[in-house]
Amino acid sequence: MNHAYIFDAIRTPRSKGKPGGNLNEVKPIDLVARLLQELQYKHELDTARVDDVILGCVTPRMDQGTNIAKCAVLHAGWDESVAGVQLNRFCASGLEAVNIASQKVISGWEQLIVAGGVESMSRVPMGSDGGVVVYDPEYLIEQRATPQGVGADLIATLEGWGRDDVDAYAVESQRRAAHAQNAGYFDKSVVPVKDANGVTVLAKDDFIKPDTTMQRLAALKASFTHAESNGLDAAALLKYPVVEKINHVHHAGNSSGIVDGASAVLVGSEKAGKELGLEPRGRVAAGVIIANEPTIMLTGPGPSAEKCLKVAGLKKSDIDLWEINEAFASVAMRYMRDLDIDHDVTNVNGGAIAMGHPLGATGGVLVSTMLDELERQGKKRAMLSMCVGGGMGISTIIERL
Repeated sequence: MNHAYIFDAIRTPRSKGKPGGNLNEVKPIDLVARLLQELQYKHELDTARVDDVILGCVTPRMDQGTNIAKCAVLHAGWDESVAGVQLNRFCASGLEAVNIASQKVISGWEQLIVAGGVESMSRVPMGSDGGVVVYDPEYLIEQRATPQGVGADLIATLEGWGRDDVDAYAVESQRRAAHAQNAGYFDKSVVPVKDANGVTVLAKDDFIKPDTTMQRLAALKASFTHAESNGLDAAALLKYPVVEKINHVHHAGNSSGIVDGASAVLVGSEKAGKELGLEPRGRVAAGVIIANEPTIMLTGPGPSAEKCLKVAGLKKSDIDLWEINEAFASVAMRYMRDLDIDHDVTNVNGGAIAMGHPLGATGGVLVSTMLDELERQGKKRAMLSMCVGGGMGISTIIERL
C-alpha cells in the first residue's frame, strides 16, 4: 500500500473575521495564492507535478464563489495543468480535504496534492449562502433542528457543567495559546500575509486575548438565551425529555472566534517525494467521517476518534497528542470525557476559542499546528478531531516521521 506523506503544512495568520479585522482588506483568493507561492518557492516545486488542489470553503459565494481552488491556482501563477476543486463539509471541510487528498495518494491515482481551505469571514459572512438550514421552516421543524450554540449548551446541561466550568476551560485555552505564540511554537508554519507591494499586512495571529480572566468572561452575556423564547430550546427538549431546562452558558468568550484565514498541506507519495527532492515530515495514518444525533449536533468527535483508531489498528495509548477543534468549550470537554483523556495531552497549545475558527481552513490549520508540535516534543502520533454541522464528526491521525 502507498503511504500519504505530509511534505509540508503551512497557514496564514488568523485575524478578526469582521470589517476592521486586519485581513479584511485581503481577498480570499490572495490568502490561498500566498500559501501556494510559499510552497513553490520554499521547495523549488515544479508546480506541473501537482495533480490537484483541494480546498475546503464553507461559504462559497461572493469572493469565495465558484471554484476558488482552481482560481487560486491560476492566480498564484502555477502551471495551467494543475486542477482544483472546492468542497464543503461544513466545519470539517479543511480536514476532509486532507483526508481526500490522502485517499487519492494511497490509491495511487494521484501523486502530489495540495489540500487545505480558506474562509474570509469578514468579507463573506457565515450563513450568507443560505440553504434549508436557514430558510426552510418545514425542514427545521421536521428535523427538530437547533443552532449549534443550543446544542453546546445542551451538552453542558446534560453533563452538569455550569458557567464557571466552561469559562475556566476558555481561560486555559487563551493561556496556552498566548504561551505557545510567545514561545514561537507557531512560527514554523505561519506565513505572513503581504500586499501587492510586498508590505506585510499580518505576520502572526492577532485574535488571542492573553488578558482573559474569569472575571472578564463573567461580564459577557450568554449568546443563546433567545432560543428559549423562540421555540428552539423546545425543539431540542423534544429529543431530550430528561432535561427540564437548558442552561445557556456559552458566549463569545468560550466559543470559537470568527476569523479570516487559509491553510495548505502538501500531501504526496514516496515516489513524488524522491523525484522532487521533498523530505516527508509525517504521514496521514487514517481518516474517518461519522454522523450521529443531529439535534445536539456536536457530539461526533469522540465516536469519530474511536472509529479512526479502529481503522488505523491503534489504541488510545498509541496517541501522544489529541486536538479537538474548540467550536465551544463544552465540545472539547465532552471529547475528553468521551475518550477518557487528560487535558494535559489535549489542545496543548490552546485552540479556536483563543485563535479563532476560519471554517473551511481550520482542518488544515490543525495539521500544521500538530505536526509542528509532534516535532517539537519528539512525539509520534496526534489525533485531530472536529464536530461538524448536521451531527457529523471527523477525525484524522497523523504520524511524525
